[in-house]
Amino acid sequence: MTPQPTRMQVEPVDLPNPLIPGFNPDPTCILVDGTYYTVTSSFEYLPALPVYRSTDFAHWEHIGNVAPREEQVGLARTASTAGVFAPTLRYHEGLYHLIVTVTDSPRGCVLFTASDPAGPWSDGVTIEGINGIDPDLAWDEHGTAYVTFSGLHLVGTEVVANRGILQARVDLVAGKILEEPRELWSGTGLVSPEAPHLYHRDGQWYLMIAEGGTGYGHSVSIARGPSIEGPFEGAPHNPVLSASGTDRRVQCTGHADLVRGPHGKDLLILLGTRMVGRTAALCRETYVTAVEWADGWPHAAPVPYSPRSEPVDEYFEFTDPAALADPGWLAVGRTPQTVVSAGGRPGYLTLRADSGGIDTFRPDFVGRRQRHLTSVVETRVAPADGRGGLGIRLDEDFTISVLAERAPSGSGIRVTGRASMPTLSHSWSAEAAGDEVVLRIATHAPTAGRLPWAPTGDLVRLSLVDGDGVETQLAEFDGRVWSFETAASFTGRVTGMFAEEGTVHFADFRYHGEALT
Repeated sequence: MTPQPTRMQVEPVDLPNPLIPGFNPDPTCILVDGTYYTVTSSFEYLPALPVYRSTDFAHWEHIGNVAPREEQVGLARTASTAGVFAPTLRYHEGLYHLIVTVTDSPRGCVLFTASDPAGPWSDGVTIEGINGIDPDLAWDEHGTAYVTFSGLHLVGTEVVANRGILQARVDLVAGKILEEPRELWSGTGLVSPEAPHLYHRDGQWYLMIAEGGTGYGHSVSIARGPSIEGPFEGAPHNPVLSASGTDRRVQCTGHADLVRGPHGKDLLILLGTRMVGRTAALCRETYVTAVEWADGWPHAAPVPYSPRSEPVDEYFEFTDPAALADPGWLAVGRTPQTVVSAGGRPGYLTLRADSGGIDTFRPDFVGRRQRHLTSVVETRVAPADGRGGLGIRLDEDFTISVLAERAPSGSGIRVTGRASMPTLSHSWSAEAAGDEVVLRIATHAPTAGRLPWAPTGDLVRLSLVDGDGVETQLAEFDGRVWSFETAASFTGRVTGMFAEEGTVHFADFRYHGEALT
């Protein structure tokens, strides 16, 4: 009988988890002069590549985005779930470097640089010859730059080849590889070896990767060798981290980066999914777990679920011209500022349905990440000139919305709640008096024993609030369809305002999130 490898019992980290909630997968993290910086994937959304900053690793501030302009990433025709994939952030000789693959785009593998992580960042240099995803950037002791990447080759969003983990020396200024990519260690044999990161520690080079796919088999494995080029030998206790086959609250743990924590011990910052029943409503988020070293190998603690206790309230009133300056606003394939109609109604945010509603390829939609399972989102809308409202988007096939339009009688407003998935859409309607109405979407985790059946997702409630403050509920339903498992989206829930027909005016936007549960 083959002896089982020894695994250390590692004490869990005393930090909030999820660390950065909501649509924030594939985190990469560095520590520079006592400050941490983290960047996550953004796929088809702009601005791309959100940058978060912290001094204690517990409280994170969204300070900017690496690519606020469409031309930096070329997303105009990029399909949903393609686009800006997993980045690597590194600091070298006084300059911040961010390398990333933009799939289904002419940009390909791009290197951005900045003197300040808050920006501005460079326009980016395409590294020719890196045909894959999840690039890592490292320098050897002579200052030679290496890009290590997953040889997963995509045409559009279709996988046509997977060559495992590859590596090549590169000229970062000229934007080209200096040699044919070589094959490195590609894990333990699980599917989809990807997300490589290299570290130099105690005279050894360590190659950490993800394998097992980004779903329930997601795992972190590691190898070491004498040189940045290997050869690499896998750890005897691989995978060093996985939630596969467990009933842990945090699942799909993988795609990790290693960083020294605020108390001098190493941490893994990684993606995971927060389970509600058997689904992850908020999809892939950023988590952290503790690491201990023994015999030259890292051992990781299972990722704990330790939600924050404080609620969050955000309110944007569009009488303020700077309301969209906050870095958390998003739009699909274009910037939020270009979606908003110039010369709209004074004191309102005006959207014009040039492309279409929330369920179109490039919707006239601006939104923000949903970060709480228990949340309330509201907007006050004046729909006299068109039809539009408030919605949750995973992609154009999986949407939830509340729409307002002039009532057929010409007096008052008709409000329609709509839940849509491929080949099926259901709607509910009511009417309200006046020229404006508040639209509301609320979500919350199911309460045990509340319903005669056992829901497997969060509960979603659609409603309107009239001018007297009276709420009329349109519908309440199980949100399991609009989750990571069913929608199979790389992104997550983004909630915001949209126009479906004509011109629609929005007075404000409010997001309230209860303590994470």
